Amino acid sequence: MSVQKSILITGCSTGIGYYCALQLSKAGYQVIASVRNAKDLNKFEGTGVHCIVLDLACEQSIKDGFHQALTIVNGQLDALFNNGAYGQPGAVEDLPTDILRRQFEVNFFGWHTLTCLAVAQMRKQGSGRIVHNSSVLGLVALPYRGAYNASKFALEGLTDTLRMELANTNIQVSLIEPGPIVSKFRENAKRAFLTNINHQHSAHHNEYQAQLNRLGAEDAPQKFTLGPEAVYKALHHALSAKTAKPRYYVTFPTYLMGYLKRILSSRMLDKILMKNR
Repeated sequence: MSVQKSILITGCSTGIGYYCALQLSKAGYQVIASVRNAKDLNKFEGTGVHCIVLDLACEQSIKDGFHQALTIVNGQLDALFNNGAYGQPGAVEDLPTDILRRQFEVNFFGWHTLTCLAVAQMRKQGSGRIVHNSSVLGLVALPYRGAYNASKFALEGLTDTLRMELANTNIQVSLIEPGPIVSKFRENAKRAFLTNINHQHSAHHNEYQAQLNRLGAEDAPQKFTLGPEAVYKALHHALSAKTAKPRYYVTFPTYLMGYLKRILSSRMLDKILMKNR
């Protein structure tokens, strides 16, 4: 009889995290889903998924949430799926430094704190899986996504380093790099843009209107957009394969950008990417 595997997933109130938590539970995993706000604790009521509060912007909340998760799984955490993140649009010159710090606090530093807690526990156990949900924007940059780009570029570098440092252990580390996935990402990004960027008095004012149109087009997802099941497929492999892949490309744009980055000069790639302003 196989022992039930346990996993902690961040960012589960909607989108990828919510979907993957439900699917992994159906697949037989003991799932601890974390949400940032207590008002979302009832999201998984009646599903068999445990739900806890874990705010990636607060170190104490991360530590409290992790220890709560450990208690639920009786001290045996087999996997961590870092997924909770948001996008802060805006031109680099319009980004207040404290807003850039806030982007990193959630998308990078919070993940680092939680990952280190998980690695320490997995070393005690002798095994584990760490999966980070990155982005195609961890491979290439796009105009007006500088804060998000920077956080994902940093995440990729740290994760690659962690994978090498754990190569002689039984802890496997993987990155998932999705392109466009159906979620509330754009809705949340639009809110962050309107709240934190002085777009009315920016040199990029005219270009920002196109950004607002893009972020507001909830009923018209861009070409090649896939559902969260595409990320789940990669996640399931990273958790269950004897040897997980270091990287999982998800959606055609990620495959395309990965290929173009290898064969084109930086200036040629810039010209292509700037068409997606």
